[in-house]
Amino acid sequence: MKTSIIVQNLKCGGCVHTITSKLAEIENITNIIVHTDDSKVSFNYINEDDAFAVIDKLKSLGYPSIDGHNNLVTKAKSFVSCATGKFSK
Repeated sequence: MKTSIIVQNLKCGGCVHTITSKLAEIENITNIIVHTDDSKVSFNYINEDDAFAVIDKLKSLGYPSIDGHNNLVTKAKSFVSCATGKFSK
């Protein structure tokens, strides 16, 4: 199945690189596409648990879903994830 999640704190190619590489590590997640223009992360999954794993991973990286809580700590995590993505390209 295919789905999309709108996330917070998505800013640039560094964010895209981090999100893409980290979500690719999750079993049964494929065809990951990250759109910075509308802050959307699209992917294919096999069952609902896989999709929830993506939501959890995004949150842990600092990119909570649009309906999730976005505080200073989450924003700081996204900054680190973004910087890491920029340097690991």
